[in-house]
Amino acid sequence: MNVAHEPSGLPAARRAVAVGTFDGVHLGHLRVIEAARRAGLRSAVVTFDPHPRTVLGGEVALLSTLQRRLELLAAAGVEDVLVLRFDERLAALPAGEFARRVLRGIGAEVVAAGETFRFGHGREGDLELLVRLGFDVRRVPLVPEVSSSRVRELLRAGETVRAAALLGRPPEVEGIVVRGDGRGRALGFPTANLDVPAGLLVPPDGVYAGAALGRRAAVSIGTNPHFGGVERRVEAHLLDFDGDLYGQRLVVEVWSRLRGQRRFGSLTALVAAIGADVEQAREASRPG
Repeated sequence: MNVAHEPSGLPAARRAVAVGTFDGVHLGHLRVIEAARRAGLRSAVVTFDPHPRTVLGGEVALLSTLQRRLELLAAAGVEDVLVLRFDERLAALPAGEFARRVLRGIGAEVVAAGETFRFGHGREGDLELLVRLGFDVRRVPLVPEVSSSRVRELLRAGETVRAAALLGRPPEVEGIVVRGDGRGRALGFPTANLDVPAGLLVPPDGVYAGAALGRRAAVSIGTNPHFGGVERRVEAHLLDFDGDLYGQRLVVEVWSRLRGQRRFGSLTALVAAIGADVEQAREASRPG
């Protein structure tokens, strides 16, 4: 998949384009992308970084990093991606000028978008404007109840299985594996401690079944209250894995919540609970 950061960075071609932030690349996004791919031209996505809402004065907890978004777009069969830096200058660009510079600039003939798609300064542009400008517009009906905002709501509530149904795959947390306290290894359950990028949404504290590197995992999110921890961490114990992951980027699927975090009466009780977590993770079903 070609990735460019300005229209001239993509090779000349006749393109069918989907436009949006695509945070999380959920089922609604995939439907828009598929509409572009079915047009018979070279498929492309125009997306933005950082998230437009953060530039326009709002806050947003991201469902995926830009790197992960690009990986998911590639998996969806997209051939080209234009990542535009969203800043005040781009936010001020009139809709018609955006269509001329960006869409025409990458050879867009077909534009696929959801029915409520808006673009340009003050969200002045819509699908009718694109029709008037001569684009072949493919209107994609919205998928009921599917949106990045709804996925965020579910994840904040710990509803990982319901979030997976909207994403079409399990929700994920990612980060670079860094050194922790080493307690997991001492207890017989070594963990990969993630340095999670700022702004990425992390589900509520608890122990979850999940997966990473194609292996099932028991995933701990929280402050490790048994040892009086104060720093919120994401740690994944990969089942039947013995290797050095320090310094590597790790994408961890979060499947289902097994239990809350708590302080145990003894170290023996803690080890027994972790062992039970591992066995539940071994038997858990992957949602999505």
